[in-house]
Amino acid sequence: MAYAQLKEELIQFSKEIGIDKIGFASVDTFSTLKSRLEEQQALGYASGFEKGSNEERTEPKRLLPQAESIIAIALAYPTRIKNDPKSVKGDRRGMFCRASWGTDYHLVLQEKLDQLADFLQEKIGDFQYSSMVDTGELSDRAVAERAGIGFSGKNTLIISPEYGSYMYLGEMITNIPFEADQPLQEGCGTCTKCLDACPTGALVEAGRLNAQQCLAYLTQTKGFLPDEHRDKLGNFIYGYETCQVVCPYNKGVDFHHHEQFEPDPDLVKPRLVDLLSISNKEFKSKFGKMAGSWRGKKPLQRNAIIALGHYKEVAALDVLIELMQQDPRPVIRGTAAWSIGKIGEKRGFQAIRDAKIQETNEEVINEMNKGLEMEKEFL
Repeated sequence: MAYAQLKEELIQFSKEIGIDKIGFASVDTFSTLKSRLEEQQALGYASGFEKGSNEERTEPKRLLPQAESIIAIALAYPTRIKNDPKSVKGDRRGMFCRASWGTDYHLVLQEKLDQLADFLQEKIGDFQYSSMVDTGELSDRAVAERAGIGFSGKNTLIISPEYGSYMYLGEMITNIPFEADQPLQEGCGTCTKCLDACPTGALVEAGRLNAQQCLAYLTQTKGFLPDEHRDKLGNFIYGYETCQVVCPYNKGVDFHHHEQFEPDPDLVKPRLVDLLSISNKEFKSKFGKMAGSWRGKKPLQRNAIIALGHYKEVAALDVLIELMQQDPRPVIRGTAAWSIGKIGEKRGFQAIRDAKIQETNEEVINEMNKGLEMEKEFL
C-alpha cells in the first residue's frame, strides 16, 4: 500500500474522531534530549516522576524494535468555566489547574490512540505499535516538537499557533514507515514573560525547568511543602499555571471541542473546608475521574490547608484545630498548625500551645513552633 495515501487517510480519520492536531515523526534517537536529561539529573532538576532509563526515553527502537515512525496527537482543552463559582469570605474555594479539568486526559487520549490503531489494523492488517500518554517512557513534548505539533516554548511547554500550550499530547510508535513532518520554527523570540512571572525561579533559563522548585510539581508531593513556597501557592490545590497564563500565545485561547474536558465548576473549584473531611470513598467517587486525583487526597488536603491560611479564613479555624489535634497524618497536623498561625486568631495560638503538649512528632512540633512564631505579628 502507498504509505503517503495511508497517511492522508489517517489524517482525515483523525479529524473525524475529534483529534485537533496530528503529526508524524522519525524514530531517530532524541540525542539533544538525551544530553538534556543527563544535565537535568546531574543538576538535581528532575521531578522523579519520570518513567524509564534515559536510553528508553530517547531511543524509540528500544520500546518497539520494529519502529519506523511515531504518530503524535494533540487535543485542545478549555480555559474558561461557565458559571464560575466565586471564592468569598466564609466560603473559600480551591483551584485545580486547567490541565486537570474534566475527565482524566490520559484516558481520553488513549482512547483516541486506540481508535487510530483500529483504523490502521483495518487498513493494513496486523501491525506493530506502542502508544502512550504522559506516563510512558517517551517525552510527549519532544515527540510533538519533532512531529510539528508545536514548538518548544521557553516555559518548556509545546506551543501551537492555534491552541497555544493548552493541549494534551500523546503518541504511538509504529512499524509503518510514514514520512516525517517538518518541525515548526521556534516562536518565542525575545519574549521572557514566563521566566519573569515564575514565582519560584523554577524556570532557571529559557527551556530549562527545575522541577524541584516548580509549584505545579510541588502541589503533587506528599511531604511538607517548603516554607518559602507556601505563600506563593495562593488557592491552587493541584497544579500551577502562571507560565501558561502570561504567554502571549495563550491570550484569548479557549477551546471547547471535547465534552469530556468540560469542567464541573464545583469539582475544579471545590470548597476548601469540604475537602478536609472527605473520606477516601467519597474522594474516589467525586474526584477519581480527574487527572489531579492521581496522588490521592493527602497532597490536595495539605494544599487546601495552606490555601485557608493564605485567605486567613477565620471560619475554618475550628476544622483546622481539630485536624491539628486529631489527624493521624503528621503532614496534615503540622500544616494545620502552620495555617492556624497564619490566620492569627488568639484562640488559634492557644490551641497550638495546648496541642503541642501532647504532640510527639518532631516535624509537627517544628510546624507548631512556626505557627506560634507568627503570634508576634498580631501582638
